[in-house]
Amino acid sequence: MLMPKRVKFRKAHRGNRRGNAQRGNMVDFGTYGLKAMEAGWVTDRQIEAARIAMTRHMKRDGKVW
Repeated sequence: MLMPKRVKFRKAHRGNRRGNAQRGNMVDFGTYGLKAMEAGWVTDRQIEAARIAMTRHMKRDGKVW
């Protein structure tokens, strides 16, 4: 894992997620979007699993980006 050389503490705390998103909550491309119903962290594996499930469901009719 990459890390800056000069930091006071090595451990990076995650902070907290409260309230609704103020920015980045509109669909820019296409018609449909994925929406989180509660606060939390989404891992890269979860995003990849959702992308694979969507492409499997749409077959060749749609585009996911």
